[in-house]
Amino acid sequence: MKKKFILIAEDDADDRFLLQTAFKENGYDDKIEFVENGVELIQFLNDVSQSTVEKNFPGFILLDLNMPKKGGREALEEIKQHPVFRSIPVIVYTTTKNENEIKRCYELGANTYIVKPSRFEALLKTVQGIRSYWLDTASIPA
Repeated sequence: MKKKFILIAEDDADDRFLLQTAFKENGYDDKIEFVENGVELIQFLNDVSQSTVEKNFPGFILLDLNMPKKGGREALEEIKQHPVFRSIPVIVYTTTKNENEIKRCYELGANTYIVKPSRFEALLKTVQGIRSYWLDTASIPA
C-alpha cells in the first residue's frame, strides 16, 4: 500500500511554511502537497481520481476557509457531496472562531474544526495531534 500524503489547502505562504516546519520539527517525513485555493484543491483531487496509476488519495485534507477563487466552505461542500472524495477526512483549519461558522462546517461534512493556534509551540502540538489521529489511529475506508 502506498504511503498516505497530506493535502493542505492554504493561501497564506507564511501559514504554509509554518505548517511544513511543524511537521518536520515533529519528526514526520510525510509528503505534503499544497494547493492555494478551492479550485486547485478540487482539481488536485480530480487529477488523482483520473490517474491511470494507483489512486492514492490524501490521508486527510487540512482546509483553510478563507481562500480566493473558491473558498473552503464551497470546496468542503463539493468534496463531501462527491461519491469518491467524501470519505477523505477534512479538517477545517482556520482563524474563524465563530459558533455559527463551526456549526455550518460540521453541517457541510467537516470531520474536525480547528482554530489556528497563535503560537508555534501550540502549532507543534496541534500538528502532532491531527497527524497522529488521522494517519495512525482512525480507520478510514480506502
